[in-house]
Amino acid sequence: MLRPLPRLAPRFAPRLAARLRATVALIALAPALAACVVGPDYAPPPIAMPLTFNAASKAQSKKPPELHAWWRRLRDPMLDTLVNEAVAANLDVATAKSSIRQARATRAQQASNLFPTLTGSGSVIREQNATSGTTTSSSGTSSTVTVDTGSNSGTTTDTQWQGGFDASWELDLFGGNKRAVEAATRALEASDEQLRDTLVTLIGDVTTYYVQARGYQARIDLATRTAVSQRETAALTKRKFEAGSASAVDVAKAVAQAASTEADIPSLQISYAQSVHRLGVLLGREPAALMAQMNRSKPIPAPPARIAAGVPADILTARPDVRAAERQLAQYTASLGNATAQLYPSVSLTGSVATTALKAGDLAKGSTISWSFGPSISIPIFNGGNLQAGVDLAAAQRDQYYIALRSSVLTALEDVENALVALSRERVRAKSLDESATAYDEAARLSRALYQTGGSSFLDVLDAERSLYTAQDTLLQSRVLIATDYISLHKALGGGWDGRMDTKTPEVIDVNTGPHLPDAAAVPAMLPFGG
Repeated sequence: MLRPLPRLAPRFAPRLAARLRATVALIALAPALAACVVGPDYAPPPIAMPLTFNAASKAQSKKPPELHAWWRRLRDPMLDTLVNEAVAANLDVATAKSSIRQARATRAQQASNLFPTLTGSGSVIREQNATSGTTTSSSGTSSTVTVDTGSNSGTTTDTQWQGGFDASWELDLFGGNKRAVEAATRALEASDEQLRDTLVTLIGDVTTYYVQARGYQARIDLATRTAVSQRETAALTKRKFEAGSASAVDVAKAVAQAASTEADIPSLQISYAQSVHRLGVLLGREPAALMAQMNRSKPIPAPPARIAAGVPADILTARPDVRAAERQLAQYTASLGNATAQLYPSVSLTGSVATTALKAGDLAKGSTISWSFGPSISIPIFNGGNLQAGVDLAAAQRDQYYIALRSSVLTALEDVENALVALSRERVRAKSLDESATAYDEAARLSRALYQTGGSSFLDVLDAERSLYTAQDTLLQSRVLIATDYISLHKALGGGWDGRMDTKTPEVIDVNTGPHLPDAAAVPAMLPFGG
């Protein structure tokens, strides 16, 4: 019967004895327990989803969403080219790829803990010892001999050769290392999804800024044409004034309206330049790299009339951010198992083999070899609650990621509903704006013709031209909104890049990494920031 340790209270003795007996049994059962794990096993949590999107029509809900290369349905070859370039060169995408490589390396590190470690060592020691006189003594089976060197002290020089191996292996009886590998695997999967999510955002941003740039171009062209027309009206008014059929007030108002329209052009040019600059950065290039290419005007991309939205359950498999949140929940569930395993004993097998000789040729001879082998055990007896606190921390982190998953699903549903409402209502608005612009165009044409013949006042012309410009400009903005709502809908549905991605090639490829002397001349100077 095991006695309680002297410094432990008697009430701890039965508990300690039970743990020690359990440990001995665990060592005996180690092979059978090698596949054991503790902690919760992950299962995807059930998430209640609505059957249909509230803002979707019946036709939109019947068909699954067409997410493959959705931007190509805008029928703009230049946009297709820009998207391809952005996927290949965007810096956020490069960062996400680096995160994948980091997660992959972390998983490899964790997986290495499942295997034994073997370390080799070797040494050669040259030593010199002082000797004096000749002495022979014996005691039992041992004797010591000192060589006589005469009346003067002398020295002896020896060379000692030594080599050996040390090995160790943690049996991972309760699956702590297995849970760590599982967590690292789920983190790698989450990194893959985060790359996809980055691509969803990137393609949406490239398409949005491209559409906005084309919209600003169209509005600049409209303002320029309108200003020219209004300058012609001002010139006509001035001629009528000189002929005595118009007032100086009419001339001033005509000039003021033309100048006001011309004043819109610089602000639109600023917004256009900012959109093009942003496109350049998204493509991993300098901001003005696309300016010459984009200056060739093209129409605002128009999305197809019919767009399938599918059912809400589709976003669970299509949205990368939702999939990443689910993988992170799986990762931290495994981390909870790893923390739980720390509460249990750990058993390791250690061994070493060494050989020592005075001659290199005698190494590995039976008489020069020594070895050791045996199990070792570590039992957590008292740690002030540190290990249990680790379990509680892991459980709280797991709860956070469960809540994050639910939040990401709700956000995804909200994004889709908002985009569906915005797209459908903006189409209705654009139809009315188109009708309004057509009517104002007719009114402006008639009022100007009547004004030239004296059948209408200048006030009618001024009001008609101002209303026409506003209606046409608002219609252009509505067409941009329809295209951006189309983009937002496909981002909300999870549409992104579904082609292959190279996540193995690093951004920086090192050379001459083996043993070498440093080249001082190759050390780069500091970048000339700040002059």
